[in-house]
Amino acid sequence: MDDTPSVAVAGAGLAGLVAARHLADAGADVTVFERREEVGGRVRTRRRDGFTLDRGFQVLFTAYPAVRRELDLSALDLQSFSPGAVIARPGERSVLSDPLRDPLSLTDSLFNREVTTTDKLRTLALRQHVGERDETAIFESPDDRIDDYLRDWGFSEKYLDNFVAPFYGGITLDRSLSTSKRVFEYTFKAMSEGLIALPAEGMAAVPKQLAARAREAGATIRLDDPVAAVTNDRNGRVTVEAERRTVDADAAVVATDPRTAKRLTGVASVPTAARSSVTLYCALPDGPSLNDARKIHLNAADDKPNAVVPLSAVAPSYAPDDRRLLCATFLGDDVLDTPDDVLVEATREALAAWYPERRFGGLSGVHTDRIEFAQFAQPPGVHDDLPGVDDPDGPVYLAGDHTAWSSIQGAMRSGREAAAAALSEL
Repeated sequence: MDDTPSVAVAGAGLAGLVAARHLADAGADVTVFERREEVGGRVRTRRRDGFTLDRGFQVLFTAYPAVRRELDLSALDLQSFSPGAVIARPGERSVLSDPLRDPLSLTDSLFNREVTTTDKLRTLALRQHVGERDETAIFESPDDRIDDYLRDWGFSEKYLDNFVAPFYGGITLDRSLSTSKRVFEYTFKAMSEGLIALPAEGMAAVPKQLAARAREAGATIRLDDPVAAVTNDRNGRVTVEAERRTVDADAAVVATDPRTAKRLTGVASVPTAARSSVTLYCALPDGPSLNDARKIHLNAADDKPNAVVPLSAVAPSYAPDDRRLLCATFLGDDVLDTPDDVLVEATREALAAWYPERRFGGLSGVHTDRIEFAQFAQPPGVHDDLPGVDDPDGPVYLAGDHTAWSSIQGAMRSGREAAAAALSEL
Protein backbone atom coordinates (compact mmCIF):
# COMPACT_ATOMS: atom_id res chain seq x y z
CA MET A 1 0.00 0.00 0.00
CA ASP A 2 1.33 3.41 -1.01
CA ASP A 3 1.59 5.67 2.04
CA THR A 4 2.69 8.73 0.04
CA PRO A 5 0.37 11.63 0.98
CA SER A 6 -1.33 13.40 -1.92
CA VAL A 7 -1.94 17.15 -2.07
CA ALA A 8 -3.84 19.16 -4.66
CA VAL A 9 -2.92 22.82 -5.06
CA ALA A 10 -5.41 25.23 -6.63
CA GLY A 11 -3.49 28.04 -8.31
CA ALA A 12 0.00 28.35 -9.81
CA GLY A 13 0.78 31.86 -8.64
CA LEU A 14 3.75 32.59 -6.40
CA ALA A 15 2.10 31.18 -3.28
CA GLY A 16 0.88 27.99 -4.95
CA LEU A 17 4.22 27.28 -6.62
CA VAL A 18 6.17 27.78 -3.38
CA ALA A 19 3.72 25.53 -1.53
CA ALA A 20 3.97 22.87 -4.24
CA ARG A 21 7.75 22.85 -4.14
CA HIS A 22 7.96 22.48 -0.35
CA LEU A 23 5.26 19.79 -0.29
CA ALA A 24 7.00 17.83 -3.06
CA ASP A 25 10.39 18.27 -1.40
CA ALA A 26 8.90 16.63 1.70
CA GLY A 27 7.76 13.62 -0.32
CA ALA A 28 4.12 14.43 -1.06
CA ASP A 29 2.49 13.59 -4.38
CA VAL A 30 1.56 17.10 -5.55
CA THR A 31 -0.70 18.20 -8.40
CA VAL A 32 -1.14 21.90 -9.14
CA PHE A 33 -4.22 23.10 -11.04
CA GLU A 34 -3.96 26.46 -12.83
CA ARG A 35 -6.81 28.08 -14.75
CA ARG A 36 -4.55 30.00 -17.12
CA GLU A 37 -2.25 28.65 -19.82
CA GLU A 38 0.80 29.93 -17.92
CA VAL A 39 1.99 30.05 -14.33
CA GLY A 40 2.38 33.23 -12.31
CA GLY A 41 -1.05 34.43 -11.24
CA ARG A 42 -0.79 38.22 -11.01
CA VAL A 43 2.92 38.11 -11.91
CA ARG A 44 2.96 37.71 -15.68
CA THR A 45 4.79 39.11 -18.69
CA ARG A 46 3.86 39.44 -22.35
CA ARG A 47 6.02 40.34 -25.34
CA ARG A 48 4.79 42.64 -28.08
CA ASP A 49 6.71 44.11 -31.01
CA GLY A 50 10.03 43.57 -29.24
CA PHE A 51 8.86 45.05 -25.92
CA THR A 52 8.73 43.20 -22.60
CA LEU A 53 5.51 44.18 -20.80
CA ASP A 54 4.80 43.01 -17.27
CA ARG A 55 1.21 42.83 -16.08
CA GLY A 56 1.15 46.26 -14.49
CA PHE A 57 4.21 47.92 -13.03
CA GLN A 58 5.85 45.38 -10.72
CA VAL A 59 9.31 45.15 -9.19
CA LEU A 60 11.28 42.71 -7.05
CA PHE A 61 12.58 43.80 -3.64
CA THR A 62 15.71 41.73 -3.16
CA ALA A 63 15.76 42.25 0.61
CA TYR A 64 12.54 40.31 1.14
CA PRO A 65 13.48 37.18 3.15
CA ALA A 66 11.17 34.91 1.13
CA VAL A 67 12.65 36.20 -2.13
CA ARG A 68 16.16 35.37 -0.94
CA ARG A 69 15.06 31.98 0.36
CA GLU A 70 12.95 30.77 -2.57
CA LEU A 71 14.76 32.23 -5.60
CA ASP A 72 18.15 32.00 -7.24
CA LEU A 73 18.55 35.75 -7.73
CA SER A 74 21.74 35.45 -9.76
CA ALA A 75 19.91 33.36 -12.36
CA LEU A 76 17.32 36.13 -12.87
CA ASP A 77 19.91 38.57 -14.28
CA LEU A 78 18.47 41.41 -12.22
CA GLN A 79 18.55 44.99 -13.51
CA SER A 80 18.32 47.42 -10.60
CA PHE A 81 16.86 50.89 -10.18
CA SER A 82 18.99 53.64 -8.70
CA PRO A 83 17.97 54.34 -5.09
CA GLY A 84 15.62 57.25 -4.49
CA ALA A 85 13.47 59.07 -7.01
CA VAL A 86 13.13 62.15 -9.18
CA ILE A 87 10.52 64.54 -7.80
CA ALA A 88 8.99 66.25 -10.83
CA ARG A 89 6.66 69.19 -11.31
CA PRO A 90 6.18 71.62 -14.24
CA GLY A 91 9.50 73.23 -15.04
CA GLU A 92 11.37 71.57 -12.20
CA ARG A 93 12.97 68.24 -11.33
CA SER A 94 14.97 67.32 -8.25
CA VAL A 95 16.57 64.15 -6.91
CA LEU A 96 15.87 62.73 -3.47
CA SER A 97 17.96 59.67 -2.67
CA ASP A 98 19.61 57.69 0.09
CA PRO A 99 23.12 59.15 0.50
CA LEU A 100 24.28 55.95 2.19
CA ARG A 101 23.41 53.82 -0.85
CA ASP A 102 23.61 56.41 -3.63
CA PRO A 103 26.59 58.66 -2.85
CA LEU A 104 26.60 60.14 -6.36
CA SER A 105 23.25 61.78 -5.56
CA LEU A 106 24.45 63.21 -2.26
CA THR A 107 24.75 66.82 -3.43
CA ASP A 108 21.42 66.80 -5.29
CA SER A 109 19.66 65.26 -2.28
CA LEU A 110 21.19 67.70 0.18
CA PHE A 111 20.01 70.68 -1.85
CA ASN A 112 16.58 69.27 -2.69
CA ARG A 113 14.00 71.94 -1.84
CA GLU A 114 10.96 69.68 -2.10
CA VAL A 115 11.56 68.44 1.46
CA THR A 116 13.12 70.08 4.49
CA THR A 117 16.53 69.42 6.00
CA THR A 118 14.76 68.14 9.11
CA ASP A 119 12.86 65.66 6.93
CA LYS A 120 16.16 64.32 5.56
CA LEU A 121 17.57 63.84 9.06
CA ARG A 122 14.37 62.17 10.26
CA THR A 123 14.51 59.83 7.27
CA LEU A 124 17.88 58.54 8.47
CA ALA A 125 16.49 58.08 11.99
CA LEU A 126 13.46 56.24 10.60
CA ARG A 127 15.76 54.00 8.58
CA GLN A 128 17.59 52.97 11.75
CA HIS A 129 14.28 52.43 13.59
CA VAL A 130 12.79 50.03 11.03
CA GLY A 131 16.14 48.33 10.48
CA GLU A 132 16.13 47.11 14.07
CA ARG A 133 12.82 45.22 13.68
CA ASP A 134 11.83 42.19 11.64
CA GLU A 135 8.64 41.48 9.70
CA THR A 136 6.82 39.93 12.65
CA ALA A 137 7.59 42.83 14.98
CA ILE A 138 6.44 45.37 12.41
CA PHE A 139 3.18 43.64 11.56
CA GLU A 140 2.32 43.01 15.22
CA SER A 141 2.95 46.63 16.21
CA PRO A 142 0.16 49.17 16.85
CA ASP A 143 -1.18 50.46 13.57
CA ASP A 144 -2.07 53.82 12.03
CA ARG A 145 -2.42 55.53 8.67
CA ILE A 146 0.86 56.24 6.88
CA ASP A 147 0.31 60.01 6.89
CA ASP A 148 -0.57 60.19 10.59
CA TYR A 149 2.34 57.93 11.47
CA LEU A 150 4.79 60.18 9.63
CA ARG A 151 3.28 63.31 11.16
CA ASP A 152 3.86 61.76 14.58
CA TRP A 153 7.49 61.35 13.57
CA GLY A 154 7.57 65.07 12.81
CA PHE A 155 7.79 64.92 9.02
CA SER A 156 6.56 68.00 7.17
CA GLU A 157 3.54 68.22 4.90
CA LYS A 158 5.96 68.97 2.04
CA TYR A 159 7.60 65.58 2.59
CA LEU A 160 4.24 63.82 2.62
CA ASP A 161 2.85 65.64 -0.43
CA ASN A 162 5.91 65.82 -2.65
CA PHE A 163 7.59 62.48 -1.99
CA VAL A 164 5.66 60.01 0.15
CA ALA A 165 2.25 60.42 -1.54
CA PRO A 166 3.41 59.67 -5.10
CA PHE A 167 6.11 57.14 -4.10
CA TYR A 168 3.97 55.12 -1.71
CA GLY A 169 0.94 55.77 -3.86
CA GLY A 170 2.74 53.55 -6.36
CA ILE A 171 3.49 50.86 -3.77
CA THR A 172 0.15 50.79 -1.94
CA LEU A 173 -2.01 52.12 -4.83
CA ASP A 174 -3.26 54.70 -2.36
CA ARG A 175 -1.96 58.24 -2.81
CA SER A 176 -4.10 59.44 0.11
CA LEU A 177 -1.69 57.59 2.47
CA SER A 178 -4.59 55.97 4.34
CA THR A 179 -2.93 52.55 4.09
CA SER A 180 -1.49 50.74 7.12
CA LYS A 181 1.81 52.20 8.32
CA ARG A 182 3.03 48.62 8.75
CA VAL A 183 3.28 48.32 4.96
CA PHE A 184 5.23 51.58 4.87
CA GLU A 185 7.63 50.45 7.59
CA TYR A 186 8.42 47.07 6.08
CA THR A 187 8.83 48.25 2.50
CA PHE A 188 10.95 51.17 3.73
CA LYS A 189 13.12 48.63 5.54
CA ALA A 190 13.38 46.47 2.40
CA MET A 191 14.42 49.40 0.24
CA SER A 192 17.05 50.39 2.79
CA GLU A 193 18.57 46.91 2.85
CA GLY A 194 18.35 45.71 -0.75
CA LEU A 195 17.68 46.57 -4.36
CA ILE A 196 14.56 47.32 -6.34
CA ALA A 197 15.05 45.32 -9.52
CA LEU A 198 13.60 43.78 -12.66
CA PRO A 199 14.60 40.40 -14.12
CA ALA A 200 16.07 40.90 -17.58
CA GLU A 201 13.38 38.62 -19.04
CA GLY A 202 10.53 40.31 -17.18
CA MET A 203 8.76 39.59 -13.91
CA ALA A 204 7.39 36.31 -15.30
CA ALA A 205 10.91 34.93 -14.82
CA VAL A 206 10.10 34.74 -11.09
CA PRO A 207 7.17 32.27 -11.28
CA LYS A 208 8.90 30.47 -14.16
CA GLN A 209 11.82 29.72 -11.86
CA LEU A 210 9.49 28.71 -9.00
CA ALA A 211 7.60 26.37 -11.35
CA ALA A 212 10.85 24.77 -12.52
CA ARG A 213 11.86 24.14 -8.92
CA ALA A 214 8.44 22.68 -8.09
CA ARG A 215 8.65 20.31 -11.07
CA GLU A 216 12.21 19.31 -10.16
CA ALA A 217 10.92 18.40 -6.70
CA GLY A 218 8.31 16.15 -8.33
CA ALA A 219 5.17 18.31 -8.53
CA THR A 220 2.86 18.07 -11.55
CA ILE A 221 1.47 21.37 -12.87
CA ARG A 222 -1.72 21.20 -14.94
CA LEU A 223 -2.36 24.38 -16.92
CA ASP A 224 -5.67 25.51 -18.39
CA ASP A 225 -7.54 23.46 -15.78
CA PRO A 226 -9.43 25.72 -13.32
CA VAL A 227 -10.70 24.41 -9.99
CA ALA A 228 -14.47 24.65 -9.58
CA ALA A 229 -14.91 23.19 -6.09
CA VAL A 230 -13.01 21.89 -3.06
CA THR A 231 -15.04 19.54 -0.85
CA ASN A 232 -14.24 17.67 2.36
CA ASP A 233 -15.41 14.05 2.46
CA ARG A 234 -16.40 11.90 5.40
CA ASN A 235 -13.06 10.10 5.52
CA GLY A 236 -11.00 13.18 6.36
CA ARG A 237 -9.87 13.64 2.77
CA VAL A 238 -10.72 16.25 0.16
CA THR A 239 -12.12 16.21 -3.37
CA VAL A 240 -10.88 18.81 -5.82
CA GLU A 241 -13.05 19.24 -8.89
CA ALA A 242 -11.22 20.86 -11.80
CA GLU A 243 -12.60 21.48 -15.26
CA ARG A 244 -10.84 18.53 -16.87
CA ARG A 245 -10.12 16.28 -13.91
CA THR A 246 -11.40 15.49 -10.41
CA VAL A 247 -9.00 14.17 -7.79
CA ASP A 248 -9.32 12.85 -4.26
CA ALA A 249 -6.41 13.91 -2.08
CA ASP A 250 -5.26 13.81 1.50
CA ALA A 251 -5.10 17.61 1.57
CA ALA A 252 -5.61 20.67 -0.60
CA VAL A 253 -3.97 24.09 -0.71
CA VAL A 254 -6.11 26.89 -2.12
CA ALA A 255 -3.70 29.45 -3.56
CA THR A 256 -6.01 31.44 -5.82
CA ASP A 257 -6.93 35.10 -5.93
CA PRO A 258 -8.82 36.29 -2.80
CA ARG A 259 -12.31 36.25 -4.28
CA THR A 260 -11.92 32.74 -5.65
CA ALA A 261 -10.30 31.57 -2.39
CA LYS A 262 -13.27 32.88 -0.42
CA ARG A 263 -15.69 31.07 -2.71
CA LEU A 264 -13.78 27.76 -2.65
CA THR A 265 -13.11 27.66 1.11
CA GLY A 266 -16.00 29.62 2.62
CA VAL A 267 -13.56 31.51 4.89
CA ALA A 268 -15.34 34.80 5.52
CA SER A 269 -12.24 36.71 6.62
CA VAL A 270 -10.52 36.50 3.21
CA PRO A 271 -10.28 40.18 2.18
CA THR A 272 -12.00 41.10 -1.08
CA ALA A 273 -11.98 44.92 -1.03
CA ALA A 274 -9.70 45.96 -3.87
CA ARG A 275 -7.21 48.63 -4.88
CA SER A 276 -7.08 49.18 -8.63
CA SER A 277 -4.54 50.65 -11.02
CA VAL A 278 -3.89 51.36 -14.67
CA THR A 279 -0.45 50.94 -16.22
CA LEU A 280 0.19 52.57 -19.58
CA TYR A 281 3.22 51.36 -21.53
CA CYS A 282 4.63 53.98 -23.91
CA ALA A 283 7.39 53.97 -26.52
CA LEU A 284 9.74 56.72 -27.58
CA PRO A 285 12.16 56.73 -30.51
CA ASP A 286 15.69 55.98 -29.41
CA GLY A 287 17.56 59.09 -28.31
CA PRO A 288 18.98 60.77 -25.22
CA SER A 289 17.76 59.23 -21.97
CA LEU A 290 15.86 61.17 -19.36
CA ASN A 291 18.04 62.69 -16.67
CA ASP A 292 18.54 60.28 -13.75
CA ALA A 293 17.07 57.70 -16.09
CA ARG A 294 17.27 54.75 -13.68
CA LYS A 295 15.06 56.47 -11.10
CA ILE A 296 11.28 56.51 -10.82
CA HIS A 297 9.87 59.95 -11.70
CA LEU A 298 7.24 61.03 -9.16
CA ASN A 299 4.51 63.49 -10.10
CA ALA A 300 4.54 66.05 -7.28
CA ALA A 301 1.92 68.25 -8.98
CA ASP A 302 -1.00 65.84 -9.44
CA ASP A 303 -1.82 62.18 -9.91
CA LYS A 304 -2.27 61.96 -13.69
CA PRO A 305 -0.03 60.05 -13.95
CA ASN A 306 1.11 59.24 -10.44
CA ALA A 307 4.58 58.29 -11.68
CA VAL A 308 6.54 57.59 -14.85
CA VAL A 309 9.14 54.83 -14.94
CA PRO A 310 11.87 54.71 -17.62
CA LEU A 311 11.84 50.92 -17.82
CA SER A 312 14.30 50.30 -20.63
CA ALA A 313 16.84 52.64 -19.01
CA VAL A 314 16.81 50.23 -16.06
CA ALA A 315 16.42 47.02 -18.08
CA PRO A 316 17.55 47.53 -21.70
CA SER A 317 16.11 44.12 -22.62
CA TYR A 318 12.60 45.53 -22.12
CA ALA A 319 12.74 47.41 -25.47
CA PRO A 320 14.15 46.87 -28.96
CA ASP A 321 17.36 48.69 -29.81
CA ASP A 322 15.66 51.52 -31.70
CA ARG A 323 13.00 52.30 -29.07
CA ARG A 324 12.73 53.21 -25.40
CA LEU A 325 10.01 51.92 -23.07
CA LEU A 326 8.37 53.89 -20.28
CA CYS A 327 5.37 53.10 -18.14
CA ALA A 328 3.00 55.52 -16.47
CA THR A 329 0.84 54.50 -13.51
CA PHE A 330 -2.62 55.87 -12.81
CA LEU A 331 -4.44 55.10 -9.55
CA GLY A 332 -8.06 54.62 -8.56
CA ASP A 333 -11.28 53.16 -9.92
CA ASP A 334 -12.11 56.33 -11.85
CA VAL A 335 -9.33 55.76 -14.42
CA LEU A 336 -10.17 52.14 -15.24
CA ASP A 337 -12.37 53.22 -18.18
CA THR A 338 -10.21 56.13 -19.38
CA PRO A 339 -9.41 55.71 -23.10
CA ASP A 340 -5.84 54.96 -24.09
CA ASP A 341 -5.42 58.17 -26.06
CA VAL A 342 -6.36 60.23 -23.01
CA LEU A 343 -3.80 58.38 -20.90
CA VAL A 344 -1.10 58.83 -23.54
CA GLU A 345 -1.81 62.56 -23.80
CA ALA A 346 -1.72 62.97 -20.00
CA THR A 347 1.66 61.22 -19.92
CA ARG A 348 3.00 63.29 -22.81
CA GLU A 349 1.88 66.54 -21.14
CA ALA A 350 3.50 65.53 -17.83
CA LEU A 351 6.82 64.65 -19.45
CA ALA A 352 6.81 67.84 -21.53
CA ALA A 353 6.17 69.90 -18.39
CA TRP A 354 8.97 68.16 -16.46
CA TYR A 355 11.40 68.34 -19.41
CA PRO A 356 10.57 71.57 -21.27
CA GLU A 357 13.88 71.29 -23.12
CA ARG A 358 12.78 67.98 -24.72
CA ARG A 359 10.16 67.01 -27.32
CA PHE A 360 7.75 64.13 -26.72
CA GLY A 361 5.68 64.25 -29.90
CA GLY A 362 6.95 60.77 -30.77
CA LEU A 363 5.48 59.21 -27.62
CA SER A 364 3.06 56.42 -28.52
CA GLY A 365 1.04 53.90 -26.55
CA VAL A 366 2.14 50.27 -26.69
CA HIS A 367 -0.26 48.57 -24.26
CA THR A 368 -2.51 49.38 -21.30
CA ASP A 369 -3.19 47.14 -18.28
CA ARG A 370 -6.41 47.98 -16.45
CA ILE A 371 -6.32 45.98 -13.23
CA GLU A 372 -9.45 46.18 -11.10
CA PHE A 373 -8.02 43.95 -8.32
CA ALA A 374 -4.32 44.84 -8.15
CA GLN A 375 -4.08 44.50 -4.36
CA PHE A 376 -6.45 43.91 -1.50
CA ALA A 377 -7.08 47.11 0.45
CA GLN A 378 -4.89 47.47 3.54
CA PRO A 379 -6.33 50.08 5.91
CA PRO A 380 -4.89 50.30 9.44
CA GLY A 381 -5.55 47.13 11.43
CA VAL A 382 -6.47 44.95 8.46
CA HIS A 383 -3.62 42.52 9.10
CA ASP A 384 -4.98 41.67 12.56
CA ASP A 385 -8.05 40.02 11.02
CA LEU A 386 -6.64 38.23 8.00
CA PRO A 387 -7.26 34.47 7.79
CA GLY A 388 -4.64 31.97 8.86
CA VAL A 389 -3.34 29.34 6.46
CA ASP A 390 -5.24 26.66 8.41
CA ASP A 391 -8.57 28.50 8.75
CA PRO A 392 -10.58 26.39 6.23
CA ASP A 393 -12.41 23.33 7.50
CA GLY A 394 -10.87 19.91 7.06
CA PRO A 395 -7.52 19.21 5.40
CA VAL A 396 -7.70 22.42 3.35
CA TYR A 397 -5.17 25.24 3.64
CA LEU A 398 -4.95 28.80 2.36
CA ALA A 399 -1.95 30.32 0.60
CA GLY A 400 -1.73 33.82 -0.79
CA ASP A 401 -0.70 37.28 0.27
CA HIS A 402 -4.23 37.74 1.68
CA THR A 403 -3.06 35.64 4.66
CA ALA A 404 -0.13 37.99 5.34
CA TRP A 405 0.09 41.33 3.52
CA SER A 406 -0.17 42.37 -0.10
CA SER A 407 3.30 41.76 -1.52
CA ILE A 408 5.56 39.21 -3.17
CA GLN A 409 6.99 38.60 0.31
CA GLY A 410 3.52 37.88 1.70
CA ALA A 411 2.65 35.52 -1.15
CA MET A 412 5.86 33.47 -1.03
CA ARG A 413 5.92 33.31 2.76
CA SER A 414 2.32 32.09 2.85
CA GLY A 415 3.09 29.29 0.40
CA ARG A 416 5.82 27.96 2.67
CA GLU A 417 3.59 28.30 5.74
CA ALA A 418 0.64 26.54 4.07
CA ALA A 419 2.91 23.65 3.06
CA ALA A 420 4.25 23.38 6.61
CA ALA A 421 0.71 23.36 8.06
CA ALA A 422 -0.41 20.65 5.65
CA LEU A 423 2.65 18.50 6.29
CA SER A 424 2.21 18.76 10.07
CA GLU A 425 -1.22 17.15 9.72
CA LEU A 426 -0.41 14.59 7.03
